[in-house]
Amino acid sequence: MHNERCTSGSARGHAKPATVRSLRRVWPTRPYLPIAHGFLYLVAILDVASRKVLSFRVSNTMTPDFCVDALTEAIAQYGPPEIVNTDQGSQFTSKAWTDVLDTAGVRISMDGKGRWIDNVLIERLWRSVKYEDIYLRAYENGRDLQAGLTRYFDFYNRRRVHQFHDYQTPDEIYYTTNASKPMAIAA
Repeated sequence: MHNERCTSGSARGHAKPATVRSLRRVWPTRPYLPIAHGFLYLVAILDVASRKVLSFRVSNTMTPDFCVDALTEAIAQYGPPEIVNTDQGSQFTSKAWTDVLDTAGVRISMDGKGRWIDNVLIERLWRSVKYEDIYLRAYENGRDLQAGLTRYFDFYNRRRVHQFHDYQTPDEIYYTTNASKPMAIAA
């Protein structure tokens, strides 16, 4: 399954790498989230090795700007990853998105069409977000959703243990495996 609802494809003229590389570190994607009078889109930048959510943004449009903002924040706070993997949505094939990655020296990887298995880790995150927060809270508007997601991702990174990581949190795994790297500090 690509997302619960297929909302975009690659746009004509947007970049598509010729090959999909198997090495993955950061994986952004976006689902739609229900609110009282419609829905909003969520993009999250996820460190695949630790499952840590590095940044996220919410938007009421599918333009690339909110995705680029989340990516730019993640790179500024945590440094550029070796590689970024996405689906082939128009946000991720846009010049705005690929320019940020090119400038930072990040390799670009995109899932092949119909490769639902490539999305399995981010789909697990979306399931957790929805069933542990969104569906339980039934947010009224974007401001409430943004505040709720800020709380949820703080919980997810700092206190929610993962069986895959021997019941450690994403923060414990991320900062243990990246201890030798200088970390940028955000104010």
